[in-house]
Amino acid sequence: MDKTSDEQPGANPGDDESRRFLFEEADIRGETVRLMRAFRSITTIHQYAPGVRRMLGEILAAAVLLRSTLKFEGKLVLQARSGGQIPLLMAECNTAGDVRGIARGAATATATRFDQLLGDGQLAITIDPLKGRRYQGIVPLSGDSLAHSLDGYFAQSEQLGTRIWLASDGHRAGGLLLQQLPPQLARDAEQRARQWEHACTLAATVEPRELLELPARELAHRLYHQDSLRLFPGTPLRFHCSCSRERTRNALSALGSEEVQSLLQEMGVITMDCEFCNQQYRFAREDLQDILGPTLH
Repeated sequence: MDKTSDEQPGANPGDDESRRFLFEEADIRGETVRLMRAFRSITTIHQYAPGVRRMLGEILAAAVLLRSTLKFEGKLVLQARSGGQIPLLMAECNTAGDVRGIARGAATATATRFDQLLGDGQLAITIDPLKGRRYQGIVPLSGDSLAHSLDGYFAQSEQLGTRIWLASDGHRAGGLLLQQLPPQLARDAEQRARQWEHACTLAATVEPRELLELPARELAHRLYHQDSLRLFPGTPLRFHCSCSRERTRNALSALGSEEVQSLLQEMGVITMDCEFCNQQYRFAREDLQDILGPTLH
């Protein structure tokens, strides 16, 4: 079925990993993702309700899957802003496999349905390369799931066919992405359409439990045991926050000297917390002299 060796000894198969596969006889690629320890590291920092944890898991899995489409070093950010019980849901993944995410303003959220948690909103997809210009696409939050909203985004854009399936139980997250590739193996449009329909029809039979529990090899075999696939080595994933004292200080600098001076007069020491990892940064007056300027005391 595939041309790679099994997972490395000593590792839990597929835990915190994304993994790519290719159809040998069709211009289609796939990507699977499972998040376990990384997801728990993110959610233990905050006291989220079950429905919020589930949605956060789905958007984290989605960010990893979409990150796999990047052809350069950088990061991909998903932001869902809504009029529902979760005003802002955000996930970020870079090409090194670092993930982080947050649900903001959802302390009173009690719903479990997608339309109640993320109704009447928009989903922004931001691609931020290390070198080059940022790009952002926006699509309405529609349908009955985050995956359907993402499907709508790709359907509206003039890109190759892309479908996504997501799952989360509030403790784990998983997902599957299928994407058409430029014509190489099959150049006939009708043949390409049949192959794409075949791959998507089988993928649509996947159960949430399978996305959460099955390692990539088992999941691919379950869905496509009659197709010839090539499974690639996995990419490890981990929770890692990109905050730093320097970045936090730069944020203070952007406020301007008068605002920083006012904060110091009010509080004595400026304390800033990272909402992603709860890291706290403290700045006394002597730490900010170049921001305040030589004439301010």
